[in-house]
Amino acid sequence: MAVQTGENEQALRKILDMTRLISIVILVIHFYYYCYAAFHEWGLTSSFSDRILGNISRTGIFSNFVKSKLISLGFLAISLLGAKGRKDEKLSYKTAFAYLITGLLLYFASYLSLLLELHAQEKTFVYAGITSIGFLLVLSGGTLLSRIIKSKFNNKDIFNKENETFPQEERFLENEFSINLPARYRLKNKVRNSWINIINPFRAIMVLGTPGAGKSYFVIRHVITQHIRKGFTMFVYDFKFDDLSRIAYNSWLKNKHRYPKPPRFFVINFDDLTRSHRCNPLEPSAMTDITDAAESARTILMGLNREWIKRQGDFFVESPINFLTAVIWYLKKYKDGEFCTLPHVIELMQADYDSLFTLFRTEAAKECEVLINPFLNAYLNDVMEQLEGQIASAKVAMARLSSPQLYYVLSGNDFNLDVNNPDDPKIVCMGNNPQKIQIYGAVLSLYVTRLVKQVNKKGKLKSSLVFDEFPTIYLNNMDSLIATARSNKVSTCLGIQDFSQLRKDYGREQADVIMNITGNIVSGQVTGDTAKQLSERFGKIMQDRESYSINSGDTSISRSKQLETAIPPSKISALSSGEFVGMVADDPDNKIELKAFHCEIINDHEALKREEEGYKDIEVIRKLDTSMVQRNYFQIKQDIQDIIQSEMERLLNDPGLAHLVVRKG
Repeated sequence: MAVQTGENEQALRKILDMTRLISIVILVIHFYYYCYAAFHEWGLTSSFSDRILGNISRTGIFSNFVKSKLISLGFLAISLLGAKGRKDEKLSYKTAFAYLITGLLLYFASYLSLLLELHAQEKTFVYAGITSIGFLLVLSGGTLLSRIIKSKFNNKDIFNKENETFPQEERFLENEFSINLPARYRLKNKVRNSWINIINPFRAIMVLGTPGAGKSYFVIRHVITQHIRKGFTMFVYDFKFDDLSRIAYNSWLKNKHRYPKPPRFFVINFDDLTRSHRCNPLEPSAMTDITDAAESARTILMGLNREWIKRQGDFFVESPINFLTAVIWYLKKYKDGEFCTLPHVIELMQADYDSLFTLFRTEAAKECEVLINPFLNAYLNDVMEQLEGQIASAKVAMARLSSPQLYYVLSGNDFNLDVNNPDDPKIVCMGNNPQKIQIYGAVLSLYVTRLVKQVNKKGKLKSSLVFDEFPTIYLNNMDSLIATARSNKVSTCLGIQDFSQLRKDYGREQADVIMNITGNIVSGQVTGDTAKQLSERFGKIMQDRESYSINSGDTSISRSKQLETAIPPSKISALSSGEFVGMVADDPDNKIELKAFHCEIINDHEALKREEEGYKDIEVIRKLDTSMVQRNYFQIKQDIQDIIQSEMERLLNDPGLAHLVVRKG
């Protein structure tokens, strides 16, 4: 690269000045030739100048009136090519061209002044004046052109939107499991059609977005309808019942003929018992060993005391869990689980200590003896303060579930929870109520835990688990479900408002694991740390960068290409409803190169509205009155009294077992 020195610049400037001087001289000679009469009257002619003018004329420069003016203008243009004015960001091409065009018009239109009926001297003054003004305007316009900053900074893309666009997947990639969402996106200044192809939903789908971002309307409803259309068995956790349940129910009515064996449709709803099936989450046949009881106990207590999630391992957290495990397992073993339901568990926990510990010393409780011994010893040794601390928290928490409506639903057995059983496929919807979230959420957490345990097995049908507002329930070991579900054809879709919500309810460690092992992310508007984490996950793209500096002598403009964040956190925080960013996962045999997306999902609003207007309500399952629900409630209480009474009588009437009866004070 040649190095510019001060001498070189000075020499170039002298050449340009000389060229401009030649332009002016030619223009003056033009005036002298065509306005000779006026110059003669002024006494500015001589025989010497006439001879020079004659010699110049013989070159052909004056063969045409405008020829000399064009030559003068040409030399002026050459001098302007090397002009270097001080750059000014406020100048525009509009101003410069206004000067140039006006100057050129005056420069050439000045000929008309020679046609005026004026004295020769006056004509010369007018003609030379107009032409000179035009010349000077052309000179000024050309100089202004050299001062304009030819930079992209002058465009109107102040938020850098065009520079942050990137190519996205425009192919429609479908398989027997996929979820395909039509969309459109911007690439530079063009709007293009694209597809969000979730071809491997078994690697889990996380749908994020603040309230109103469109999670359910633009994404989750399509997960439900497309998977039912493709023959999936399904579980739907419907936080605002019956928004998603109606969609699932009507999709089932429309598509059940597509299944090799049509699935049955079930609903769990604690608010309207006439439209709710009954299901026992502690079905004894589904609990193979005491670890199943322990998992159920942990789930129900964590659901009732969400702050315990972060304190797992503490003595006063694990003790109530062990106590509840023992109660569940005792009822599972007693008479082959005839009374093994959550309502019976709740009532048995409320029994007096003498009766309760007597039952725990019988043959039915042998397997949970190791769990009961610490409580029994504390009771027999009169360490009541410790015992109450261990047991009371479980009793108080479980007592909140004591209601006739809950007891009615939890004590029946209309169906079991193996939704993807090839012999008995099902679509199950469970509804919560935002006003009763703490109580209902704990019970639904138990349902979901037991369901996941039965669904995530080999040799079952493909299934789809959809959780709207996932943090409102507690699902222990959700991370292991996502990690292992792929091989068992279990698709998991989690609806979450924000990562912080998940951390608050599940604890930082478990929440981070769930977030990091999810393969498919679809996010609407989120803010704060969630936006930052997503932005980092989406990676960087090559973007054009430009900077300039202006000083009194010169202007410096630098352009470069640089890897910058593809979707900045600020852009994720400002997404409109229906606008989503995210990343999809692919398959080894179906690669997707363009995994990231930033687009607007296209919903046919009119078609969806017509479809919803034609929806049928979930049918009434049974006719109920309050007395039936109350009778069931009191019957469960009576069952526990009968168990205690019959066992006490059996032990007291058998001299070999009478020592097992606990009598304290």
